[in-house]
Amino acid sequence: MSSQYFVPFRHCGFLASVAVFFCMTLFSGGLLADETVLTLQQSIEQALSGNPGIAEIKSRAESIAAIPSQEGALPDPTLSFGMLNVPTRSFNLQKEDMTMIEMGLSQTIPFPGKLALKEKAAEHEALAAASSVEEARLRLAREVKKTWWLLHYYDHALKVTEETEKFFQQLIDVAQAKYKTGQGSQQDVMMAQLELSKLKDEKLELTGMRHTETIQFNVLLNRKRELRVDLSGQMDTKLPELADATLQEQAMRSNPLFAQHDNRLNAARTKVELANKDYFPDVTVGSSYAFRQNAPDGAVRSDFLSVNLSINLPIYAQQKQSKAVDQRRSELLQEQYSAQDEHNKIHGEISAKAAEYQHDKDRLALFQHEIIPQAEQTVRSLMAGYQVSNTEFSDLLRAQLTLFQYQNQYWQALARTQQVLADLSALVGEELVHD
Repeated sequence: MSSQYFVPFRHCGFLASVAVFFCMTLFSGGLLADETVLTLQQSIEQALSGNPGIAEIKSRAESIAAIPSQEGALPDPTLSFGMLNVPTRSFNLQKEDMTMIEMGLSQTIPFPGKLALKEKAAEHEALAAASSVEEARLRLAREVKKTWWLLHYYDHALKVTEETEKFFQQLIDVAQAKYKTGQGSQQDVMMAQLELSKLKDEKLELTGMRHTETIQFNVLLNRKRELRVDLSGQMDTKLPELADATLQEQAMRSNPLFAQHDNRLNAARTKVELANKDYFPDVTVGSSYAFRQNAPDGAVRSDFLSVNLSINLPIYAQQKQSKAVDQRRSELLQEQYSAQDEHNKIHGEISAKAAEYQHDKDRLALFQHEIIPQAEQTVRSLMAGYQVSNTEFSDLLRAQLTLFQYQNQYWQALARTQQVLADLSALVGEELVHD
């Protein structure tokens, strides 16, 4: 069983059991009761509404969404004020004919098409940022699902362990009764007691791992880490039929990573166009009005009106504009390679996960419909035979331990299959459910 999904538990020594029990006693004393039963859908909704990581990415996307209108606007006009030809000896505004107070207004107008390209590039980047929010939501939902199903496995594994404990206690009672009547041996009793102690050790370790995952689950849901997680409600364990080709088509339509890369590519292409536009100069137009004082003898002096037009000269195009075009083309190539790499990875992961899902699904059905029913029937038959001394105690003990292992493996297989389905849903970009 892959460690990506489960931390396998094993039999521990006496000291490890004592340590786990001590830690769990302290931990459980600090847990806060929470009466709410968390279904899988409720858990996902709570995580998506309260997770600070999602809020951070959403805020960043909203800030980027405010950029396009800024990029498409004209530069702010310039208002100027000045005093011209003021004599420095007297600072008299009336003495000299050319002394005047001037006010002007100028506006820079980028070459046609530049502003539209800037706004278009910013819009594509804003759309890419919005897709990153959806992708983050899918990742979070995937982690919530996988942790929820892992907790679900621990709950059922603990339940199976408790039921097996009860069986072994009954078995000990039967063995002791047979020993007292001389029909059994003390060795049978001791073997059953040993297996019962091992089950208790297993239960302690399962409880410890369940508490650890509870903390991680509460963190995902932005809840207090010490809150208990109750999953005792009904859950849908039906599994959909999936085909690799269909999943690939769904991913092309729905996976936000594809949309994110498409928008980044469009932004990069637009920036190449914009860099080519920078070879063309911008224009600055302006007008000013100069006020003159009347002459000392009272003669009226006329005011002056000025109009000006200026352009920037891209005379350093070889070092500036050409290099900018090369930069933008390299950025475009980078985005193309990145998009192709991401496409290949996602398509490969979908194929691998689809095959893994089908294998786990078939294995789950085998446990459910063949292995466990046969193991239960074997235990019942051996138990009936042991009570009338037609079965060896060791055979009954071994059969019950085998059933215990198969039951645990069934719940582990169910959780693993659901976790792989959660991975596939995140890769495809939409919820995969049975019809």
